[in-house]
Amino acid sequence: MNSFQSVRHLLHAWQPEVPVYCVYPHVYCDSTQHFLRGFPGRVLYAVKANDEPAVVRLMHQAGVTDFDCASLPEIALVSENCPGATCYFMVPVRLRGTARIAQERYGVRHFVVDHPKGLELLAGEIDMKRSVVFARMAVHHRSAIYDLSSKFGAQPEEIPGLVKAIAALGAEPALAFNVGSSVRSPDAYRHALGVAAEVLAELPFRLRLVDIGGGYPRSYPGYVMPPLEDYFVAIREGIRALPLAEGGEILGEPGRALAAPGLSALVEVLLRKDDRLYINDGLYGIFWELRFEGHNRYPVRAYRNGQPLGGEERSFQLLGPTCDSTDSLPGAVDLPADIDTGDYLEFGHIGAYSLGGRTRFNGHFSDKIVSIEDWRELPPM
Repeated sequence: MNSFQSVRHLLHAWQPEVPVYCVYPHVYCDSTQHFLRGFPGRVLYAVKANDEPAVVRLMHQAGVTDFDCASLPEIALVSENCPGATCYFMVPVRLRGTARIAQERYGVRHFVVDHPKGLELLAGEIDMKRSVVFARMAVHHRSAIYDLSSKFGAQPEEIPGLVKAIAALGAEPALAFNVGSSVRSPDAYRHALGVAAEVLAELPFRLRLVDIGGGYPRSYPGYVMPPLEDYFVAIREGIRALPLAEGGEILGEPGRALAAPGLSALVEVLLRKDDRLYINDGLYGIFWELRFEGHNRYPVRAYRNGQPLGGEERSFQLLGPTCDSTDSLPGAVDLPADIDTGDYLEFGHIGAYSLGGRTRFNGHFSDKIVSIEDWRELPPM
């Protein structure tokens, strides 16, 4: 990976014709360690949020030793880039044979199920006596942008039977749930932990591990979320009521909270039509997440001739480079009024659910990823 002192240095050296994605190592280190210090349990980075090897390595270097994986390629990625890390295969439905390979080739011990049939299939592939198997419970809360219990999760009243079945097959049983994606209120975790406490109290034995999933949000322009500390407080309060075994531990699966801050996208303005700017990346590329409910823009800074561009601002509509008319970014963006063809825009805080969703639609795709040392000129929130 090429490294530059700043985006200014990059633009003076390259003047790139394709989008460039900028990794800020210091930002990733600081934001990851902040989460590790605040979360009251074991942190599993959700690899799906950003599976760029350089980013995964930075998470590991910052202190993350456990990784939430949803496929065999993600497990292989972590194993190859993070020596000594522990992978958790935390999806209830897997491609046939992958659980066996995960255990035999990569030493994976942690799996999840949400249905008796899924447990039967898993037990047919792995050595249950060497495994920890989580029973995934469905929980719902209105503050989650996306309800992650609509697809996976047994009902709370079904969990005791599933946990007992796991134990009967020789594995260590554990509990898992996920309150949703981009959870807008810490109360969601209080609610979910309350449901978990009721379920755990019904078991004839105590569990050692409870995985409370992800959903820890980040703020974006015009889309302000509570600080992470509010979520940590709610979780600390909620776990006090959990009847866990001695040495019990809480697990969390942050994705966006770790992946978002340390990546930016540097794009070129291809054409200006009044208040419409056509840029060389769009909804089929790095901005694909903006198709969904939630935030509709990222912090941005303009550059001309390698220098930040300021002055009076006006609102612009941004359009991607493909022939599809829907390739239009949803949120108006305030930029210098004289922005024009050949200028560059750097969009910050774009590290979550961005690189992994790019397509090659119309032949547009960039794999230019660089490292930027000076974080002080990141576009401000």
